Amino acid sequence: MSTPEFVYKIATLAAWAPARDTAAFAGMPIDANDGYIHFSSAEQLAETLRLHFAGQSDLVLLAVRSADLGAGLVWEASRGGALFPHFYGGPLPTAAIAWESAISVASDGSCALPEAVR
Repeated sequence: MSTPEFVYKIATLAAWAPARDTAAFAGMPIDANDGYIHFSSAEQLAETLRLHFAGQSDLVLLAVRSADLGAGLVWEASRGGALFPHFYGGPLPTAAIAWESAISVASDGSCALPEAVR
């Protein structure tokens, strides 16, 4: 498997906003509980949003350069045995974030992803 250029972090605006102008983002509460930062690949995003964020409108999608995460980025089996990107390198360095976009997920779990997702 080749590593994609970007992995994606979904966060609430309330969690992300205080970190936006700092050196690092600690992630969401689930990240702290699990001991790593959860990411999705472009192909996994829609299903992750449907399963875990349905009905939420205060979200931000962070596109993170995989290469900037180094050896801390590990692909591990998760939902249905699919390999998901997890970051074990501590808080997410905000310098690794290429772009961000506000997103909303309808109550049925549908979401229009930014065109830049690839």
